[in-house]
Parts: sequence; C-alpha cells; structure tokens
Amino acid sequence: MKIVVGITGASGVVYGIRLLEVLKERDIADTHLIVSESAKQIISIETEYELEEIYALASHVYDNSDFTTALSSGSVRHDGAMIAPCSMKTLGCIASGISTTLITRVAEVCLKEGRKLVIVPRETPLSLIHLENMVTVKKAGTILLPASPAFYHEPKTVRDMVDFIVARALDVFGIELEAKKENDLIKRWKRL
Repeated sequence: MKIVVGITGASGVVYGIRLLEVLKERDIADTHLIVSESAKQIISIETEYELEEIYALASHVYDNSDFTTALSSGSVRHDGAMIAPCSMKTLGCIASGISTTLITRVAEVCLKEGRKLVIVPRETPLSLIHLENMVTVKKAGTILLPASPAFYHEPKTVRDMVDFIVARALDVFGIELEAKKENDLIKRWKRL
C-alpha cells in the first residue's frame, strides 16, 4: 500500500506523526510525507520530536512547495492521502480547488482520480465557513475524520486518545494490523 501523509499547521500534529509511527512499526505501507512550513513550527511547540526523526518515519519526504514531484500528477498511482491534522486554511484551499502547496495538490489529485482522501480537521469551535468547506469536500468524496476521540475504549493517556483517531484512519484505508485481520490499536465497541 502506498499512502501520502500530509501534516499541516494546525494543533494536533501528533495525529500525523503517530500514523507514521504505526505504519513504520508494522511495515505496512510505503509512506510519502509532506510537512507544511507551519506544521514545522507547531511540531517544535507541541512535541519533543525533531523534524529529522519524523522524516525518518516515512519512506519518502517531499517539500510542500515542490510541484515537480511525481505526487503532483494523477498518472502516478497511490492508494490515497491523509491530511492529519488539517488546518482550516488547507481545508479552505481544497474546498475551493486551489492548489498552492503540494499537500493541496495531492488532495486535488485524490479527488479528481477518485482516490481516498482522509482529512482530520482540527479546529474548535467551527464557523459557518469551516462547516461549508467541510460539506464541499465531503460532497467531492473526502472522508472527514474529526479529531474527536471516543471514550468507550477507556483511554488512560493522551496517546490512547490519539490512537483512537489513528485506528479509525487505518480502518478507512482498510489496513489490518494483525494476522487476525483486525486493527488492534484500540478496544472495539462491545455491547454489554
């Protein structure tokens, strides 16, 4: 499986980082990473990761301003992209069809080629503009996966809450982590 991971400058960069960790730990996918300039700043504020550590988690790393990369073309095959977290600026550009960065171009390619595009929007509260942009990208085929963890799996740590979102993203991509064919990052809902 070949997945593009975009990390933008919204709070919650740990979602994209943790996704890369899980994919690398389990040797599941060929990962193609794009980190926006704003995300680089947020990474230094919100985490203890060095940028090079994050780059090492990916199979390939691209500059967000490089439109000459193969990812800019719909003729290059990949299974889809996940933007985690997705800033409202990036969401607005995708909703408007404006590709000013490699991340927004990859999103445009996913939508026009019918590939999976998973967006983890990270903002609260939401304005009407945010909501309308979400509706627009949803109508275009995007899967919106808000950074809203559940609590039925009884999370004990922030990582448990992050893993919930990562597990849901893996589910969307049909990625199974265990030989038993189930994603084992979280306890599944079980009715009592």
